[in-house]
Amino acid sequence: MEQIEDKKQFAVLIDSDNISARYAASIFNEIENYGYASFRRIYGNWSGKSNGWKEQVLLENSITPVQQFAYTTGKNSTDMAMVIDAMDILYSGKVDGFCLVTSDSDFTRLAMRLREENMYVIGMGESKTPMALTKACNKFIHLNLINKQVGDAETMSVESGQKKSGKAAAEEEHGTAVTPLSQIEDAIISIINDNENKGKITYLGELGSRLNDRFTDFDVRNYGYTKLMVFLKDTCQRLFLYQLDSAWAVGLNDQLDREKLEQEIREFIRKSGGQVDNLSLIYEEIHKKHSTFDIKDYGYSRLSSFLKSIRSLSVNGNTVRIREKK
Repeated sequence: MEQIEDKKQFAVLIDSDNISARYAASIFNEIENYGYASFRRIYGNWSGKSNGWKEQVLLENSITPVQQFAYTTGKNSTDMAMVIDAMDILYSGKVDGFCLVTSDSDFTRLAMRLREENMYVIGMGESKTPMALTKACNKFIHLNLINKQVGDAETMSVESGQKKSGKAAAEEEHGTAVTPLSQIEDAIISIINDNENKGKITYLGELGSRLNDRFTDFDVRNYGYTKLMVFLKDTCQRLFLYQLDSAWAVGLNDQLDREKLEQEIREFIRKSGGQVDNLSLIYEEIHKKHSTFDIKDYGYSRLSSFLKSIRSLSVNGNTVRIREKK
């Protein structure tokens, strides 16, 4: 059995003004994945509303309440008390990291300051948390998304009309609260291409690790999944998974042959009278036939650069025409 002293020690500091007691169990279940919560404190004015943080909840989770009166109307005294305690704990040298449980962006600077001292900072809050705070942490966990039993009751709207699946459903359900799936898919493709350029295979474990490093809030549970493999199969059509011995690897589906792509573009321009005055029309035409088309697969960041490389085409600004043969 792993000894407590061998595990990373964390100070869990909870802002009761912004976090509901319904997440109590989730908070400490999550922190167990990273280490031991040696400090468990919650800050608030217990003479007023406490967001459900009753005595029984505090006792069940061994949380020490810190009373902070609101000395002035409109000023958040809880924030200040939490910051002061965090710095005291930091300089005591007793912890390896902090878990800041709040959705308040006012704690962004605290998270940054703790990281400057080589502390591992985990943030926990709801999906309404501003991006500034989520990016300031080493890892950010959206409590209402990972705990679907709680999150469904609080964040899901009443279902109406047809149900969507995969990527469209995940993005529609969670909006911009978490990193968009399109960004994650771009990152996955970039990682696989980088490895291919180095002659390396991209294993599932490495891919998950690098996504966590790149996106502080990455967690497949944010999108309604429990396994990375199922998440990739459902949301990233351009990927295929295959098994090598006992490990799983990830690759890109064969891209459209460049020569065939050039032929299709030339044919579309001919049908348009030999000239197209809007590059987006060409992109839309390609995408109609090939839904997974991405110009980056051909080594270009812009469609215009790719078109300029085709000798039979002339590109001037947003206009593309077929060159006349001399």
